[in-house]
Amino acid sequence: MPKRKLDLPANVSPTAAAVHSDEPMKTTAPAVVRAVHVLDVIAAASEPVALADLARETGVPKSTLHGLCDTLVKLRLVKRHANGGMTMGSYVMGWANAFLSQTNITEEFRAVWEASRAFSEETVTLSVLDGAEVIYLACHNGNRPLGVTFRIGMRLPAPYTATGKAMLSTLPPGEAADLLAGAWPAPLTRASVGTYPALAEEMAQVRRDGYSIDNGQMREGMICFGAPVFDASGERAVAGLAVSFLTNEIDAQTGQRIGRQMRELADQLSVRLGAPAGATSRR
Repeated sequence: MPKRKLDLPANVSPTAAAVHSDEPMKTTAPAVVRAVHVLDVIAAASEPVALADLARETGVPKSTLHGLCDTLVKLRLVKRHANGGMTMGSYVMGWANAFLSQTNITEEFRAVWEASRAFSEETVTLSVLDGAEVIYLACHNGNRPLGVTFRIGMRLPAPYTATGKAMLSTLPPGEAADLLAGAWPAPLTRASVGTYPALAEEMAQVRRDGYSIDNGQMREGMICFGAPVFDASGERAVAGLAVSFLTNEIDAQTGQRIGRQMRELADQLSVRLGAPAGATSRR
């Protein structure tokens, strides 16, 4: 019987990358790094993970994993099913809720979105940049069947998403290139941008127009418009907003209008986060 291949994202987490790197993370607590790597693999899988699969994905010996997973189960960080497969446990929700409650931007996003008449029925997302990935902090999934459901905590390669392109476009010269200097993320669709020079052209468009476009790069048949969000700290975006549509619903003129609306919504959120009024549109 062939070994099952886990449905893991193309870009592993920084912790997992450090575990497999030739230059491992310098730490006095390798057991903590190993445990986080195990949790990363379980969280990324689309179904319960068997111990054998976990050993193969992490490189941790089964004998070591037995004790580690038993501890994670007792702490309710991992749930073990009747067939032995493991999924994330309920305890992590406390951490997730604490993170979100301490992240003021999510509250401000909800206030801006609820006060705005724009995109009340569409899928609107808020995300932050984490290395070469985006992490979704808040999502309002609309009624249109886009073929994907955004979830809080979801990670995707930044070059292929509207929010990722928007945030990357605000980084200092060379920093975006450094983030993507390693292995280029595996494409999500045939339209996913394939090289950094091509991405650089898209980022230049974001700086020129004030909004980004993901035309089928994250999901075929879906087009997203994004914009960077700023606070009082400077020119670097602290988050990104995006709205998603079916591609066949949008022509060029409609796309320009939606892009400007998204830029305005991001400006409103930026002001609430301390950015000077009007400053974001001139960046």
